[in-house]
Amino acid sequence: MAHPEIIVVTAAYGTQKVAESGGQSALLPLIKAAGADGVEIRRELFSEDDLLRLNSLNKAIAQQQLSASYSVPEALWLEDGSLNPRLGQFLLEAEQIGAKRLKIALGHFVDLSDASLAEVLAASPVTVVVENDQTPDSKLAPMQNFFHRACDAALPLDMTFDMGNWQWTGEDAMQAAAQLSRYVSYIHVKAAVPHGESFRAVALDETDGSWRALLKALPADAPRGIEFPLEGEDLLAVTRHYVDLLRAL
Repeated sequence: MAHPEIIVVTAAYGTQKVAESGGQSALLPLIKAAGADGVEIRRELFSEDDLLRLNSLNKAIAQQQLSASYSVPEALWLEDGSLNPRLGQFLLEAEQIGAKRLKIALGHFVDLSDASLAEVLAASPVTVVVENDQTPDSKLAPMQNFFHRACDAALPLDMTFDMGNWQWTGEDAMQAAAQLSRYVSYIHVKAAVPHGESFRAVALDETDGSWRALLKALPADAPRGIEFPLEGEDLLAVTRHYVDLLRAL
């Protein structure tokens, strides 16, 4: 069986490190040298200038022979239940980068009465992958409801399953995997531990290893994105360690 694609999320290096390095494009040679297949570019880590230079980012990604994914820190559905009017813009940005998928949170889904969602999705070659984030909107029941209806409506979108975020919503990740795995085409590999009143993401080697069983409960061919903290003196060695670990599973 072909190994799933291993993707490094630029945010794994932390906002400060990304800025110190000279932006997300500066991290591409490191990600390639670590043996990864792809990169997830984060919109929230762009400067205003970066947003004007998406085509040059596209060239830099292609030069390293990496696949691209694009993440926006917004929701598909706004608080009033309406469709995010910027979805088309985000898809266009994803296209400019050469991304194959656009990751966005679910938000406050009510119904699919807005026909423009189907039109916007059909107009782009980029696949929208809706993620369970750390808000109550992304609890298992609303996610199930949304994907069940989207599937019935034959909408061309999938799920990004964030392994760690179920901690924040107080739900059982294995149960979520059992209910949602049929919709999953991208996995955010993340482990989290209690931290004060909440949780914090930690590197896989700092956990009890229960993430392995959860990963096995998800589609074996889905690309795996490293979204836990990548830190240390030798970032190349740390990144390569986790790329190799996830590829071997």
